[in-house]
Amino acid sequence: MHGWASDAQRWGPLQAAWTARGWHGQCGDRGYGPRPPQTVDWLEGGGPRVVIAHSLGLHLLPTPVLERADAVVLLASFGRFVPEGREGRPLRHAMTAMAHQLGGPQAEAMLKTFQQRAAAPQPTSLLPPGITAEPLSDRGRHQLEEDLQLLTSTAGLPAGFPPQARVLIVEGGEDQIVVPEARQLLRNAVPTADILVLAGVGHCLLSPALDPLVCGWIEGLP
Repeated sequence: MHGWASDAQRWGPLQAAWTARGWHGQCGDRGYGPRPPQTVDWLEGGGPRVVIAHSLGLHLLPTPVLERADAVVLLASFGRFVPEGREGRPLRHAMTAMAHQLGGPQAEAMLKTFQQRAAAPQPTSLLPPGITAEPLSDRGRHQLEEDLQLLTSTAGLPAGFPPQARVLIVEGGEDQIVVPEARQLLRNAVPTADILVLAGVGHCLLSPALDPLVCGWIEGLP
């Protein structure tokens, strides 16, 4: 499941990697851009059930899907997006400004700026076309606003997070979106997780090492 202001196109390279291994997968889509909303559910068959979620994506999955997962891969995710107290004050102000811009003519410019920060230090040219390739629809704008409120209010793991699941946390060493306090909160929430930190990449984890690392970890599952 993709994160806020993204769509299912972000999974293109990973889809190719798991298809080459004969794995079956589905990609949810919130419908922010021109692509229609797409829900997911587990397919019948053998093998472990693995959730792969980027950023807010963990909180966008239906609870019945999440709670049946055998393993969870968390890419650039967080325990609580806006830390409590003084540490979270600048981010709370920024989120309020983003919500205001979403309701006006600055929405698309704001989203492009967000994508630049999410990709940095890599260029946005490495990203798939994404939701800014076409003008925002009313439906897309409404869903972005709703999920931005969800992002702001996240506090811990979502309902249905499977306590027995194996977990891999992958962080970007240069992430400009998820603050260090929020990353540490996730580590604290899942103390048994395996941790990988990709140096020199940001929130979008634009590294050729990502897909082999994730697939290799999945192959090692019992």
